[in-house]
Amino acid sequence: MENQFSKIASLIGDKTRSIMLWYLLDEKAYTATELAVAANISRQSASNHLSKLIEANIVSVEKQGRHRYFQLANEQVAQVIESMASLIPDQKIEVKKNAEAQKLAFARTCYDHLAGNISIQITNSLLEQKIIVLKDDSFEVTDFGIDWYRELGIDINSLKNKKRSFAHKCLDWTERKHHIAGALGSAMLEKFLEKDWMRKKQNSREIVITTLGEIKLLNELKLMINNTEY
Repeated sequence: MENQFSKIASLIGDKTRSIMLWYLLDEKAYTATELAVAANISRQSASNHLSKLIEANIVSVEKQGRHRYFQLANEQVAQVIESMASLIPDQKIEVKKNAEAQKLAFARTCYDHLAGNISIQITNSLLEQKIIVLKDDSFEVTDFGIDWYRELGIDINSLKNKKRSFAHKCLDWTERKHHIAGALGSAMLEKFLEKDWMRKKQNSREIVITTLGEIKLLNELKLMINNTEY
């Protein structure tokens, strides 16, 4: 067990591989060339690193024609990588000094769900309105919440039947508080994007709140969206 743990830790801890894994947190699939550019290494070097990650089931690959696309193997890998960032001391995170970092700190994707300050605001509002409740390390939807989510277009029973965590806590590395991950977190982000309350910024993990989204989040969750501090 100790040897296996050390192997995984060394694979993730390598500077070049950690950059590529962080880049893959937006849930998209990338070619070795794209990941090589992100890590500032040669394509051959990137392929060697990716082979090791595939062998350890940290990254998966899919072939389409002549191209090979790489992505994180599963949600658990994404959760480990994002959680590791929470170990960075507070004084080392200087998001307020960089405009791009400020936007990511406010709203971004964490694999397939919403993260950042806005995700904490949404989670807190859902808890305050008794739409969800916290039980141990997971969130549960109340009877009132089932109806609320149904009106939003999310079938809670269907989500619970999926072969994945339903709604576990995910520690937000910029806020140091928990937001909603799992099937419910994924479904919420998907619905927000579908309804055009939010939009993904191209080639970035940043999420943009639309004018419609500001109105709907105020009406549905009593949230006054103000990202001027980020």
